[in-house]
Amino acid sequence: MNPGFLYIHIPFCIKKCIYCDFLSVTYDESYAKEYVDALCRELALKKKSAGVLKTIYIGGGTPSVLPEESFKQLFRSIRNNFEFSSETEITVEANPGTINESKINTLLSVGINRISIGVQSFNDNELKTLGRIHSSDEAVKAIKMIKKAGLNNFSIDLMYGIPGQAMNSWKDTLSRAVGFSPKHISSYELTPEKETPLYGMIDSIKMPDEELVLEMYSHAIDYLASEGYEHYEISNFALHGFRCIHNMNYWNRGEYIGAGAGAHSFINGVRSKNTGDIKKYIETVNSGTIPEIESMSLTRTDEIKEFIFLGLRKTEGINITKAKEFGLNIPDSCKELIDEGYIEVSGDYLRLTRKGIVISNTVIVRIFDGLGLE
Repeated sequence: MNPGFLYIHIPFCIKKCIYCDFLSVTYDESYAKEYVDALCRELALKKKSAGVLKTIYIGGGTPSVLPEESFKQLFRSIRNNFEFSSETEITVEANPGTINESKINTLLSVGINRISIGVQSFNDNELKTLGRIHSSDEAVKAIKMIKKAGLNNFSIDLMYGIPGQAMNSWKDTLSRAVGFSPKHISSYELTPEKETPLYGMIDSIKMPDEELVLEMYSHAIDYLASEGYEHYEISNFALHGFRCIHNMNYWNRGEYIGAGAGAHSFINGVRSKNTGDIKKYIETVNSGTIPEIESMSLTRTDEIKEFIFLGLRKTEGINITKAKEFGLNIPDSCKELIDEGYIEVSGDYLRLTRKGIVISNTVIVRIFDGLGLE
């Protein structure tokens, strides 16, 4: 098969946020240029791995930290090695503190037609708590620059459950975001992940209590629905026709190619991963070898588990007919969870209810147990 989805990882940030567990290092221009050179070589090595690209997603790290010339170089390489059309969704993640008018115009000139901008909050105290490099004013300025450049398909990333965050502040952040008419909004709960500074600070800072966090999540669902945003995945909301096609492919277990340090790929039932050691990544690619360090063929049980936990991330849920192809009678094995109001059957789909979404991990573990999946 020829996956039509390409992910490119840019592992550089001006400063790492306290909650981030993605692969990233402090930005250094000469190192970043060396990395982009290697990235272009990896794309050439993978040129026969894909058909016509439906999406290209450039994530990080902070991709927008790259110099304009690096974006031009990267897209010359993509065009030389892959085929895509005017319909291809091409997303780049951006930090408000690392873009200006010139860079936005360069992004548009190379073909980027969707920007995901990491605002997180419109409250300066909350931004400081998170260790963000931008202020609320800079976020507003960045969004206005994106709109002025004529790019209307942009997504705003927001975060709730921040230490010290009050309900009124969260409501204000949401309403200010909606005021810019983004086509898409992502709303993530701040979760202290191991190996992050935030995790080590749990004892010394006061995280909001669970009840308040659930109230914030519920308000986001109701408020964004009232403003015309469809809640299509646990953390994602879109105006009609503007779901993130790239991410939908992940949740549908579609194939994709990953390029860059630490990037994952999924082709022909095999999940693989590039080395996350940036120096080693550059050396390996420069020697003409794909820098893969892990490769795993999925078992039938792996596939079933992925079908369930990725499918239930989508608010439409799991297709019951497709589940039967795995030999699963999902509604029967989930009867107790249905009776308790955590999941429901809607047409040919089984999905989490509002009550189930807020404890989705627990519900999924119980489904696995009910199906005898270890």
